[in-house]
Amino acid sequence: MMNESYHLPVLLEQSVDLLHLQPGGTYVDVTFGGGGHTREILQKLEGGRLIAFDRDPDAEANLPSDSRIDFVPRDFQFFDDVWQKRQFGPVDGILADLGVSSHQFDTAERGFSFRFDAPLDMRMNPREGKSAADVLQEYEELALANLFRDLGEIPNSRKVARLIVDRRKQAPIKTTSELERVIEPCINPKRKSKYLAQVYQALRIEVNGEMASLQALLEASLKWLKPGGRLVVISYHSLEDRMVKRFMKTGNLAGIEIKDQVFGHSLSPFEQVTRRAIQADEEEILRNPRSRSARLRAVQKK
Repeated sequence: MMNESYHLPVLLEQSVDLLHLQPGGTYVDVTFGGGGHTREILQKLEGGRLIAFDRDPDAEANLPSDSRIDFVPRDFQFFDDVWQKRQFGPVDGILADLGVSSHQFDTAERGFSFRFDAPLDMRMNPREGKSAADVLQEYEELALANLFRDLGEIPNSRKVARLIVDRRKQAPIKTTSELERVIEPCINPKRKSKYLAQVYQALRIEVNGEMASLQALLEASLKWLKPGGRLVVISYHSLEDRMVKRFMKTGNLAGIEIKDQVFGHSLSPFEQVTRRAIQADEEEILRNPRSRSARLRAVQKK
């Protein structure tokens, strides 16, 4: 059974169909979460093998009892390292459903949502690394301003950083409600939810190193996909989607298109499977509002 209370998978059928599953193939779900995509893949495989990643200790409780699955309790940033050490070999498809699970958003003490008054944690693995509260306490003012500008796309990021630094001279900012009170002068009441979402997005991406993880995954996919193998990615904000789109088009993180010098043909290692990003339809958005921002893209390795 799919654990929908943990996470309702987004664009489930579309994403798994884009993997173009081969009987007996080897596939990777780098964002296991509630196991929805993994179970859908296993149902359609005849034999084969599936390797699932998730750094959140809570996710492991959702593992199905199936001998075809190997679970790796790590961030997919370490994909290449895991593959070399465990000698999994080339794969037929990689699926990444980026972002935060419903379980993480809805568990107040994890600190991912401004809907709750809770500790500012935001770590996908709460046993490792700095929390959001640590970032707010330790980063210099300019680093905070750049973080909110670059990762949250917040126009008045310098003012936000100044308010945080001024407040922490008196006492650390430890909870979601404290943070909201501190930055309240920066918030337009008419777009409060959107603004707070941008602030939380910036902190979460920084705390979890999400952009670095995505970069590492994309580079590893080019190395470990078989010819004809597919990379399928669901992203949820423009920073992720731009990186995925550029990489899928060019085969490099810089997004530089390399062409044949004689004929001018693209030398990208990928063929486009989706010409445009696939989005959730109205029915899915009604069922799962978090699918509204999802963008699904897929390529096939030449």
